[in-house]
Amino acid sequence: MNLPEHYRGALRAVIRYTVVMAFVGLLIGISFLESAKKLPFAAAPAGVHVEAVLPLALVHGHVFVMTVLMPLAMAGALLMSLRIGGSPVSRRSLLWLTRGYQSFAAASVMLMLVKGYHVLLAVRGGQTDFAAIDDGFLGGHGVWRYAIYAFAHAGLGVTLGVFLVALWRSLSRRPG
Repeated sequence: MNLPEHYRGALRAVIRYTVVMAFVGLLIGISFLESAKKLPFAAAPAGVHVEAVLPLALVHGHVFVMTVLMPLAMAGALLMSLRIGGSPVSRRSLLWLTRGYQSFAAASVMLMLVKGYHVLLAVRGGQTDFAAIDDGFLGGHGVWRYAIYAFAHAGLGVTLGVFLVALWRSLSRRPG
């Protein structure tokens, strides 16, 4: 298949990103297992234990879905769209994927990781009031926390949406 040059660069960026993030996901999984071992059931009863380790446990899966599977699926959709006669997506639209989505996905995963460790370390320190633990996240600065989460999640949604609309539109045009 003869790919446009900007596709080659974007696909190379997506594949490199997914390889790096797959390693990050593996390391996060190992880190979770080792960190969870340091919260014995004697220090935290079963329900508290689950609530303390669950946010960190979920990061591992989110890394693989958001930063490995989704980008690979989008790369595959780009290639399939060309195969079935769609027109190439513009260089700018591909930047929404490679510079936008990938960056915001990594930021979202990082927020989940920081939050997971915040909860786990708070419980390991003896705090079992999860409302207080949540209120103390990012130094207890609620406005900053909401602003950071809004920026990361809105950016993730907008960049993914722009890329998907460009992909959709490319299917209605014939290569020229």
